[in-house]
Amino acid sequence: MYLFTSQRLGFRPWIPEDVEKMHRLNINEKVMRYFPKTLSKTETKAFVDRMDLLYKQHGYCYFAVDLLETTSFIGFIGLDIKTFKADFTPIQDIGWRLAPEYWGRGHATEGAKRCMKFAREDLGWKEIYAIAPEVNTPSIAVMKKLGMEKVKAFIHPQLEEASPLQPCVLYKATL
Repeated sequence: MYLFTSQRLGFRPWIPEDVEKMHRLNINEKVMRYFPKTLSKTETKAFVDRMDLLYKQHGYCYFAVDLLETTSFIGFIGLDIKTFKADFTPIQDIGWRLAPEYWGRGHATEGAKRCMKFAREDLGWKEIYAIAPEVNTPSIAVMKKLGMEKVKAFIHPQLEEASPLQPCVLYKATL
């Protein structure tokens, strides 16, 4: 069932039943506070479909993640390519979004470390990047725990002007 695991987490491709579970995360104001808006069920399905296609074409995506102990879906952790217009794109990206009840327990760091190992050993990636709004201190803390170093601050072109989310940071790790 799992493509790979870490000590507590199982990483797998998306299945149709995940759309509703992911939608619950995407409509949660607390989960989405560092994003421009919550996402509709249609937007969530489009995200899951994009991840499914990315996985089928390239062998990676933001993977659906389960807690191994209970097989409960907790969110996603994984890999993507960022291609928005910037002086540093395209880049190989790592990202995560977890249900609040799993925050502060090291799941994001554990899962991201395992995905970095997968990127290095299975995909042959030499480096990986992560992006977050400057105000998203929890994700930036995870990036630092992963040994990533800040490359630069930048204004994200996909976020509305004057948005408190627009000032972002780019972090990088050599794999």
